[in-house]
Amino acid sequence: MGKEITSREQDYNQWYNDLVIKGNLADYSAVRGCMVIKPYGFALWENMRDVLDKMFKDTGHQNAYFPLFVPKSLFEAEEKNAEGFAKECAVVTHYRLKADPDNKGKLIVDPEAKLEEELVVRPTSEAIIWSTYKGWIQSYRDLPILVNQWANVVRWEMRTRLFLRTAEFLWQEGHTAHATAVEAIAETRQMLDVYADFAENWMALPVIKGVKSPNERFAGAEDTYCIEAMMQDGKALQAGTSHFLGQNFAKAFDVKFSDKENKLDYVWATSWGVSTRLIGALVMAHSDDDGLILPPRIAPVQVVIVPIYKGEEQKALLDATVSGIVTQLKALGISVKYDDSDNARPGWKFAEYELKGVPVRMAVGARDLENKVVEIARRDTKEKTSVPIEGIAEYIKTLLEDIQLAMYNKAKQFRETHISQTDSWDEFLQLLDTKGGFVSAHWDGTAETEDKIKELSKATIRCIPLDNPLEDGKCILSGKPSTQRVLFARAY
Repeated sequence: MGKEITSREQDYNQWYNDLVIKGNLADYSAVRGCMVIKPYGFALWENMRDVLDKMFKDTGHQNAYFPLFVPKSLFEAEEKNAEGFAKECAVVTHYRLKADPDNKGKLIVDPEAKLEEELVVRPTSEAIIWSTYKGWIQSYRDLPILVNQWANVVRWEMRTRLFLRTAEFLWQEGHTAHATAVEAIAETRQMLDVYADFAENWMALPVIKGVKSPNERFAGAEDTYCIEAMMQDGKALQAGTSHFLGQNFAKAFDVKFSDKENKLDYVWATSWGVSTRLIGALVMAHSDDDGLILPPRIAPVQVVIVPIYKGEEQKALLDATVSGIVTQLKALGISVKYDDSDNARPGWKFAEYELKGVPVRMAVGARDLENKVVEIARRDTKEKTSVPIEGIAEYIKTLLEDIQLAMYNKAKQFRETHISQTDSWDEFLQLLDTKGGFVSAHWDGTAETEDKIKELSKATIRCIPLDNPLEDGKCILSGKPSTQRVLFARAY
């Protein structure tokens, strides 16, 4: 086939790249650090986007769209936010090119077309959105504002990896405005729950909900809540964040409202987002050395049917039977592809759909028709079963749910066996080097110790789990008193 995949054991990073490229999810582009999302990868993103979009709308949110460009003065208004993103900003300084008089056929920047104010290409949209909200909000009657946008953002990364870290990526960003801190915090927590629900019930990806340490917070936030997932190489991946922004952006952009007593106060804010990095999480959490394994609920194709025949007469008989099966599956809302193309042998097709992670493969031949059965292969376990054609649609519907649950349980079991607890610094380092995963350990709560642990171990505090039990102990590094354990890991 010419699509050999590097094994996870041999080179995990190369394995990941092989799956993304050879599984037809994405490709490198002419722009360094950016990617092309191919139709199969984009179909996966669309399925994820559609589910999330419905979840957002079911919780009262509406979609809007804001400009790609942010005037530099607006971007600077919230100092912590500007400082946090400054190193990753792409900046537009001119608006025109012209022919180079000294080099025919070449273009140069027209020095006379310099912008009066430079424009930042959005790395995140708080600045442009909060400058807009100022005109939308006068009184408590204008609140809450519950807005989401689906967009692209640019963060000029020097070291990039397809889906996980690219200079431009797709995401959604919710930006809400509230009359009280209590309401804004409830919104932040609600959206964290939405993300966890999506990750676990649609992506089959178990996550830990928690809050970030001050060091790891979003720039400009009072609190950052997150969901953390575990990849098969024992590294953690932040799968979504929800931020309580306090009144920081309202103060920066002078967004005030008059309350029921006619008193003026600053608005309370949240922001929250997930991105196409979730596709990277899917690949790394579930797939194997033969290709992608996609959860049925968001797989672009849930069932592929491959006919095995000799001659047009057999093909016509198969077509008639398969047509009925396809109709039944579609009636149950199952996405199905009948691959009767004659440009590849069945064996090649089997390997191709295995590589692409299609959850269920059905093979049907002339002898199967005689026996009124089809062969069903499930992608996650590779088990093959001969199943009667009678009632096949309901059988597959149940099988898809079984696969979804089995994938979640397998990933959860892996994560559970990769959470370790230690009170010893030497064991802490040993666990990270040999086992990986989450290490639950005490930390004294200071940024200095957190930075030192990161420097010495390359591990960061992934989160302080919500409802974390309080427990007296000593910091893993400094030996100073601590009131609770936190989760450390090396991460993407």
